[in-house]
Amino acid sequence: MRKQITVMAVVVVLGTVLMAVAQSARQLGQGRWASEDDPIAKQMIQMERDWAADGCTQKAALKAFLADDFQGTAPGGERYDKVEAIKRDTSQKERDCHLDDAKARFFGDSVAIIYGSERALRTDKDGKEAMRCLVWTDTWLKREGKWEIVAAQDTAVPCK
Repeated sequence: MRKQITVMAVVVVLGTVLMAVAQSARQLGQGRWASEDDPIAKQMIQMERDWAADGCTQKAALKAFLADDFQGTAPGGERYDKVEAIKRDTSQKERDCHLDDAKARFFGDSVAIIYGSERALRTDKDGKEAMRCLVWTDTWLKREGKWEIVAAQDTAVPCK
């Protein structure tokens, strides 16, 4: 009798644990959109704004929030790392840099994806100006209490 009660108790506990794990996995898989007043999302979007403005300000803000193992994909398909992201391209000048929009989606407590768009007026080495518009997806990971971008994908699109 005692053995049956113990087995039943174990089954009940395991069932409860499995239901809790399944619920957590379901929530993690679906993610949640950040509200407009979410302080973490606001901070991350400000860092995205700083990155969008980087071509105009030349402040090199990227060091603070790009992961050391960061990998990006440029609009032309080239891959680049943190060192290359921070490096200055002196053949291109930018002005009127602007983050058009950004939305954050969280997956659990340590993964977020931010979807956004930006624009900048670029002057090439021949002095020709053209507006460059990008849509992008950045993947953020929280490591040791700090949010950082681990991956980025940029796509050039016609400006509207």
